Amino acid sequence: MKKKIQFSLVYRDMWQSSGKFQPRKDQLERIAPAIIDMGCFARVETNGGAFEQVNLLAGENPNAAVRAFCKPFNEVGIKTHMLDRGLNALRMYPVPDDVRRLQYKVKHAQGVDIPRIFCGLNDTRNIIPSIKWALEAGMTPQATLCITTSPVHTVEYYSKIADELIAAGAPEICLKDMAGIGQPAMLGKLTKAIKDKHPEVIIQYHGHSGPGLSMASILEVCNNGADIIDTAIEPLSWGKVHPDIISVQSMLKNEGFEVAEINMNAYMKARSLTQEFIDDWLGYFINPGNKHMSSLLLGCGLPGGMMGSMMADLGGIHQIINKTRAKKGEPELTIDELLVKLFDEVAYVWPKVGYPPLVTPFSQYVKNIALTNLLTIEQGKGRYVMMDDAMWGMVLGKSGRIPGEIAPELKELAAKQGREFTDADPHTLIPNALDDFKKEMDENGWEYGPDDEELYELGMHPEQYRNFKSGQAKKNFLADLQKAKDAKLGSKLSPEQLAAFKHAKADAIVAPVKGQIYWEFNGDGECAPTVEPYIGKEYKEGDKLCYIQAPWGEIVDVPAAIGGRLVEINIKRGGKVMKGDVIAYIERPNAE
Repeated sequence: MKKKIQFSLVYRDMWQSSGKFQPRKDQLERIAPAIIDMGCFARVETNGGAFEQVNLLAGENPNAAVRAFCKPFNEVGIKTHMLDRGLNALRMYPVPDDVRRLQYKVKHAQGVDIPRIFCGLNDTRNIIPSIKWALEAGMTPQATLCITTSPVHTVEYYSKIADELIAAGAPEICLKDMAGIGQPAMLGKLTKAIKDKHPEVIIQYHGHSGPGLSMASILEVCNNGADIIDTAIEPLSWGKVHPDIISVQSMLKNEGFEVAEINMNAYMKARSLTQEFIDDWLGYFINPGNKHMSSLLLGCGLPGGMMGSMMADLGGIHQIINKTRAKKGEPELTIDELLVKLFDEVAYVWPKVGYPPLVTPFSQYVKNIALTNLLTIEQGKGRYVMMDDAMWGMVLGKSGRIPGEIAPELKELAAKQGREFTDADPHTLIPNALDDFKKEMDENGWEYGPDDEELYELGMHPEQYRNFKSGQAKKNFLADLQKAKDAKLGSKLSPEQLAAFKHAKADAIVAPVKGQIYWEFNGDGECAPTVEPYIGKEYKEGDKLCYIQAPWGEIVDVPAAIGGRLVEINIKRGGKVMKGDVIAYIERPNAE
């Protein structure tokens, strides 16, 4: 029999690669025992990049969720791990050193064993400080190689980086094939190269299913010395996510590896609970396209989890591009034709910006450059017209060393705009900030929390944490959820049926007089016709919905009936109404 292969369940990433939100604390507590009872997982990914941010956005304390989810695994000896974006820690932009260092103290205390530390550029300067801080906190740092396929990303390139990270104290290496475009043969050779030189180092493989290479890649890395494989479970396995544990276990068992057996009753329980969470609310934020694999991803190299946001972005510029083409007398593009153009533009831009591995946040930057290029090319303005500071920061080296060469035209454009390239160590460009965050906590009377976890949360996600503390995050989330539910319902009903459904539960707000609608009134005799409330806005009894300026000049208040949630607006900004016209519908409180 061949060596023993262990499995990890990437429960956080299953959701991250499917939709926007993560399960609530109570849901995580319910599913943890089923995951344990499966008996096949040596590790579980419990939190990390995006997890805590979206918990805050949903109005939930992520610290409580992490502690609750980790606890049952800690008690039975299953290792917990988290995704750590190195310089960016758990967010999309750089984090001060003192906040990053505090992270490992907090996460260790919360029950997280292993931070998977990566830099989207594979710049070891963004990873090595985190290795040191994780070791100081008693954690096991897993240093990461972000895998992609390009002329510069060779076995030798990655092996050299692995040597540096292991020398810095990393006892584990993760091969993070975030787009699933790593070629199986190359991954096998890389695994062997690392194991031959560092046989004591644990290698864990993380490969997404998107373009369909992941099973072949798993077999290659296992046959060349890998120790642990990341897997998923139904109903979120495959698609743009990860291979299912059942298939991976079967394949490796047949190959002669020693693998744990799966308790199928527990698997079905975890599967059922996950589906329950989807049906409850999380499914409203899952793009159906993420359930499908796509070989198109091989050409552009973008992570599968980006497909949903990418299609939304394309939808946003589709109409603008077609209007521009119509003015030029050119035929309209279908969304599929535009998608192919975007893939082609990503393939064009990627070498020009030096082949950064297409992982968060650099995948977003490259995609955004390509997307805006499509628009400005159609407008006759050329490329690179709408690049923001974040995109330029990647190109200029502010986030770390770019693996390849920046194209001459971008260097010339940077010089023309007065932008300077840098080779400075990125974390030295960011001042420490904990003292300021402590001051803010003290002024607000906020507790630092056990092990300073609340202080850490403010330091890591300032804007989201403030909204969470004020209660605004929960209000926004509930409005977003209702909007998503309405959209889902609308996809199943005709416009007439949808209107009837809404109106059955709502009060019609009618115009008491003839005149012109204004949604805001500043109290100084002037109305604001350009402001319109959003669908989902909540009103209390006695609140004003809008104002009507009668033909004789009188301003008439229009109350929001007994209050409730705005579900439909019939009159646009500045619109004219006759007496008795329906202005809007407000769903009564407790109408559901």
